[in-house]
Amino acid sequence: MDKMKLRRELLSARSFLSPEQLRINASKVRETLLDQPWVQMAGLVACYWSIGSEPGTHGLVFALWKHGATVMLPVLREDDDLDWAVYDGPDTLAPGRFGIMEPVDTRRGVDAVRTAALVIVPALAVDRHSGVRLGRGGGSYDRALSRVGPNVPTVALLHDGELIDDVPAEPHDQQVRWAITPSGLTRLM
Repeated sequence: MDKMKLRRELLSARSFLSPEQLRINASKVRETLLDQPWVQMAGLVACYWSIGSEPGTHGLVFALWKHGATVMLPVLREDDDLDWAVYDGPDTLAPGRFGIMEPVDTRRGVDAVRTAALVIVPALAVDRHSGVRLGRGGGSYDRALSRVGPNVPTVALLHDGELIDDVPAEPHDQQVRWAITPSGLTRLM
C-alpha cells in the first residue's frame, strides 16, 4: 500500500473516534507514559501540542510541566522544519501557522531537539517491526528525529490499531524507539 492511501485510511478511521473516546485514549496514553521511570527522569522533553483526532497531549504537556520537566514544543517554520520553544503553562501558547498552538517563548532553533532527554512525536502509524513512523507527509518530524541522539527515547503516540505490520518506508523516514497506544507501551528497537 502506498503512503497516501494508508494516510487516508488512518485519518478516516480517526474521524470515527468520538470526543469521549479521544478523551479516554489521551488519558490512557498519558498515564502509561508518565508511569515510565525514563519519562519521570527526563528533565528536558520535546513534545507536541495535539490537534484534531491526534492522541491528545494537552494533559500530558501540562503534567510533565507541573512535575518539573522543561517541555519544548515545536514551532513550524516557513520551510516546514521545526524550531522549538519552551512551554511555560497554558497561557503561554498562541496560534501559529495553520492555527496550531505554539509557545510564545524565545525560539531555540532547529537543533534544540538535540538537547532533549525524551522526544514525543505524532504519527498516523508505526511499523511494529522496524519502528518507521508514518506522519502527515510534510517531513517536519523526520527532520527533527534525524537530529536526536541514538540513546534518547523517541516515542510515537498512537490510537489502537495504528501499530501495524507494514509502513512503507523511504530513505528519509525516521524510526521511533517506542510506541504508546491506549492498550500499552511497545518497545520497537
